[in-house]
Amino acid sequence: MNVVAVNGSPRNNWNTATLLKQALEGAASGGAGVELINLYECNYKGCISCFVCKRIGGKSYGKCSVNDGLKPVLKKIEESDALILGSPIYFGMVTGEMRSFLERLLFQYLVYDGKYTNLSGKKMPVGLIYTMNVPEPYLDKVGYKEMFLNTVENPLKRAFGETESLFVTDTYQFDDYSKYETSAFDAEKKADRRREIFPQDCGKAFDMGYRFANSKNK
Repeated sequence: MNVVAVNGSPRNNWNTATLLKQALEGAASGGAGVELINLYECNYKGCISCFVCKRIGGKSYGKCSVNDGLKPVLKKIEESDALILGSPIYFGMVTGEMRSFLERLLFQYLVYDGKYTNLSGKKMPVGLIYTMNVPEPYLDKVGYKEMFLNTVENPLKRAFGETESLFVTDTYQFDDYSKYETSAFDAEKKADRRREIFPQDCGKAFDMGYRFANSKNK
C-alpha cells in the first residue's frame, strides 16, 4: 500500500503542509509507504493542448507526453494506492500550481467519446485538504463547497472513483500579526484558534490517512 500526498502550497512547513504530513503519518501508522511531493519545487506548466494523450494508437495514449518536472510525479501517482491533495484557497480557488497539476493529471485520462470514458484504469481513494483564511460559515455563504465539488472533486471522482474532503477554515497565516497590515482580524482569536482548533484538524487529517492506508482491506 502506497499513499502519495501532493502539497499545492508555496510553503512547505505551514498549514497545508502540516496537515498533509499528519495525513501521511496516519497512513504510515496503518502500514502504508508514504511520500510527500511539494509542487512549488517542481518545474512544470499546465496542459499545453498537444492532444498527444488522445492520439489513437499513439505511444502516449492515455498518458501525458510532456517531459518536464511533473512527469515523475504523475508516474508516482499512477503507481500509488491512494492520493491526498492539499491546497490553500486563493481568490476562491486552489493555487495555480495545484490547478495546473490537476489539468495534467486528469486531462490525460479523458477521451472525447461522448460517454465520459476515463482511461485512468484504476480506482483509489483521493483526499482533498483545503486551507483558507475565511471563517467556516463562508463555506456555504459564498458557495465554496459546491464550487470545489464541481471543479475539483467531481473530475477526480470520474478518474479514480471516490473523494473525501477536509475543510480547514480561519487559519493562522503569520508568526507575528503585528508585522503585517491585518487590522481586519483579531490576532488573539486567530492564535487561540491555532492552539485549540488546528490540532483537531490535524487529527482529522491523520484519520484520513489511516483510513486510506486500510482502504484495500475493506
